[in-house]
Amino acid sequence: MTDQTDPPKSLRAAGAVDVKMLELLVCPLSYGPLTYDARTEELVSPRAKLAYPVRDGIPIMLVSEARHLADGE
Repeated sequence: MTDQTDPPKSLRAAGAVDVKMLELLVCPLSYGPLTYDARTEELVSPRAKLAYPVRDGIPIMLVSEARHLADGE
C-alpha cells in the first residue's frame, strides 16, 4: 500500500507570495526591503515609494511595471 498524501498547498497556488522568497527579495531600485500587501497583491517598497505587482504568485520586479505610491500610502 502506498502512502498518498496531498502535497502541501503552495502559496503560489493561492495567489500569495512565498514568505521565504519575500525574505530574499529587495527593491531593484532602492535595494530596500519589501512588504507584501495582500489586498492589492503587490510588493511594496516604502523607500522607493513603488508597488510591484504580483501576478499568479510571481512578483514582477521591474521598475517599469511598478506603480508609484501616493503620499501616505
